[in-house]
Amino acid sequence: MNLVLLIVLLLLAPHILPLVDSSVKPLVGGLNNSFVQMSSATISRTIVVDDTMPIAFTLPLETTTDVTVIRAVPLEGIPAQFRLPDGGGVINGQVFLELPKDLTLPVHLALDVPVDQEIPVHLAVGVQIPLNETELGAPFMTLQGLFAPLDALLQRLPGSNAELIQRIRGGDTAAEVNETAVSTTNP
Repeated sequence: MNLVLLIVLLLLAPHILPLVDSSVKPLVGGLNNSFVQMSSATISRTIVVDDTMPIAFTLPLETTTDVTVIRAVPLEGIPAQFRLPDGGGVINGQVFLELPKDLTLPVHLALDVPVDQEIPVHLAVGVQIPLNETELGAPFMTLQGLFAPLDALLQRLPGSNAELIQRIRGGDTAAEVNETAVSTTNP
């Protein structure tokens, strides 16, 4: 029974090897290489953010600055004390005057400024996502694990009938067989 199977395989091998070499090897090898490349690929994308963002906070403001009077400011009936020279005493009274327009006054500000508004956000964010770090990573690694051994097995098969015959005889490699075939056809 085993002898019959061996004879059938030897008779079919010359018909199967060219098909395997021309169709199956490139297909399986191409798939395996694609899965290897996919496991190291990245997703490159620019994500555009065009939205508004609500902000609400209190801004503490404490600073000294100069302010300019934008119009004349009357000061009427401001209580004041007038000191007379040489110990002459103090007179209580009122002052009536006007601060002129464009007068610069030093001012110290100490206040909390409430901020509550929506601000526009316009961003273009470039991202690089390694594919093996996504949900697709595991399936591609599984496919690579399935096809890599099959590809390695197919690469070890004889590439031609001449190479098969040489392997059966235990002789030359495929390259040596091809060189012999070329030299016998071209004297």
